[in-house]
Amino acid sequence: MCGPPRFFHGFQNKCGCHDLSPRIEGFIVPCLLLILKEQSIHGYELIEKLETLPFLDVVPDPGVVYRHLRRLEEEGMVESRLEPGSGGPARKVYSLTPEGEGFLKVWESAIRKRKTSLEGFLAAFEKAFPSDGKDKQ
Repeated sequence: MCGPPRFFHGFQNKCGCHDLSPRIEGFIVPCLLLILKEQSIHGYELIEKLETLPFLDVVPDPGVVYRHLRRLEEEGMVESRLEPGSGGPARKVYSLTPEGEGFLKVWESAIRKRKTSLEGFLAAFEKAFPSDGKDKQ
C-alpha cells in the first residue's frame, strides 16, 4: 500500500491508495492568468504553456481549461478576440484585463499565506520527527 490507511477519506490514486498530494483548489486559474500576463495567446498554445510550468503538478484536460477561460471571460478577468488562423479557421486569442491582473495579485497573496502555513507545518513536523522530514525530499 502506497498511501494512508483505507479509513482516511482523501483522493484515491489509480492503484486504489489514497493520494494526499497538496492541492490548492482552482490553482489552474492563477496559472492561466500568469501566462496571460506575459502575452495574449490562443487556447491551444495556452495549454501547451501550462504543460511547461514547473509548479503545476497536473495539467487538466483541454475542456477544463476552456471552461475556466469562459468563466474568467464572463467575470471580466480575461477578454478574447478572433484572429485569422494560419490557413484554417479564426482562433480565439485571450488576453488579461486590468481586473484579471488585480485578481492575479489577490491569488499571489493567498498563495504566499498558504506557503507560510505549509512551512510552519513542516517545521513542526521536523521537530516531532527529526529524521523523517529530511529523508522524504
